[in-house]
Amino acid sequence: MTDILKCLAALGLGYLLGSLNTAVIVGKMYGKDIRSHGSRNAGLTNTLRVLGKPAAALVLAGDILKGIVACFVGSSIGVYVHSGDAVDCVSLLAAGAGAVIGHNWPVYFGFKGGKGALTGAAVLFMFDWAMALVCLGLFLTIVALTRYVSLGTICAAIFFVVISFVPVFEHTIYFHAFACLMALIVVFKHRENIRRLLSGTESRLAF
Repeated sequence: MTDILKCLAALGLGYLLGSLNTAVIVGKMYGKDIRSHGSRNAGLTNTLRVLGKPAAALVLAGDILKGIVACFVGSSIGVYVHSGDAVDCVSLLAAGAGAVIGHNWPVYFGFKGGKGALTGAAVLFMFDWAMALVCLGLFLTIVALTRYVSLGTICAAIFFVVISFVPVFEHTIYFHAFACLMALIVVFKHRENIRRLLSGTESRLAF
């Protein structure tokens, strides 16, 4: 019971950290609500298109930082599970998941946030950098070939689920559940992008 309460605390603290939506905060610094411009998504790509590179750099740093801090919080709580040779820190997973959920549905900003991909990537790097590099490589390849950030994000999220079951990475069922949850959130938050991709109206990233 104590471990469950610790994981719930990690989830809650991660959520509060994730709710500090950097795109919304930076947008307010520029005198705009980023959720009312461009794609209306409170994330890095829309910030880049609407506010430019300096603002996007702040969002990039902020979204990564809160994912990292959430993971440190979860790791310090220190709830671990063992399954054979696999060992996972479930409190870290809970805090990371909370950060992504908070980014997408921030309590401070009317539960209207971003799509959580960047914060989720930061969490994955903190938990398994090798797996994160593989997913990042796939993302960059797809974006470079198609210039669709949304397509790269969706494919990387789904691929994350697939490779989470590869034995060489040695993770427990809790990590598999985390991977599935993150992928479901990413796909759900990109549902409008999926419709535009299918109709050929999705915006491409200009390098």
